[in-house]
Amino acid sequence: MDPDDEHPSRPLVSKALAAAAAELAAAGVPSPRVDAELLAAHVLEIPRGRLLLIEAMRPEELRRFTALVAERARRIPLQHLLGTAAFRHLELSVGDGVFIPRPETELLAGWGIDRTAPGAVAVDLCSGTGAIALSLADETKAAEVYAVERSPIALSYLRRNAAGFPSVRVVEGDVTDPALLADLAGRVDLLLCNPPYVPDGTPVPPEVADHDPAEAVFGGADGLSVIRPVIELAASLLKSGGHVGIEHDDVHGSAVPAILRADGRFTEVTAHEDFTGRPRFATARRT
Repeated sequence: MDPDDEHPSRPLVSKALAAAAAELAAAGVPSPRVDAELLAAHVLEIPRGRLLLIEAMRPEELRRFTALVAERARRIPLQHLLGTAAFRHLELSVGDGVFIPRPETELLAGWGIDRTAPGAVAVDLCSGTGAIALSLADETKAAEVYAVERSPIALSYLRRNAAGFPSVRVVEGDVTDPALLADLAGRVDLLLCNPPYVPDGTPVPPEVADHDPAEAVFGGADGLSVIRPVIELAASLLKSGGHVGIEHDDVHGSAVPAILRADGRFTEVTAHEDFTGRPRFATARRT
């Protein structure tokens, strides 16, 4: 047995967590206790659910934990401190310069997964970390999944995350380019996109303002400057009967379905809500 395991001076995990949660709450962190527990589990190299079984920390573990809590209190994103972000069944590498995938986007990915038949060709535009594309590759038998991203920094994370998925094709490209993926025109079964969609000037949390790349967050004056060309591209790439799903801001609950209907090449246009009941993504089928 390690002699440190019975050292009476080792700090209690419960006290360290309480102090950390109080510090994070004072800093305005939305989920202070959860974040404190995840940081403690990271330092102790155990699942969060096992924290109740650990009574004390070693002094060096406490120092590392305290330093991480201080960084989180400065509104450094939790995922940057952990080095990964959870998305469905995946742990994705993240850091400054790439958009951190959000839980609500799992709904769009799940919608697409349910509509992906074996052998399908799928496209994920504005791929970022690859969260949607890799979930499709992980949970379906799609033959090919194209993950499109234009940011060099985001591409480095995308390629790293996609390394273990042979069906994923990483493509450097701009989704507003009508010639993007021209060789796939009329061949795509499913196209998903989580584009930049926050209207310019909208206040966002410090984690977003200071760490998520602005080009992955803001979508022009009305938030639709990327969504419009994405819908045009989807109409070009999808085969007849193919599906499209696009995430959007909660102020776009009517606007995005209206653009899909106005295009004239889509049917079954449907609006979807997120976990909180807010408008979050729209779907349609190519005529």
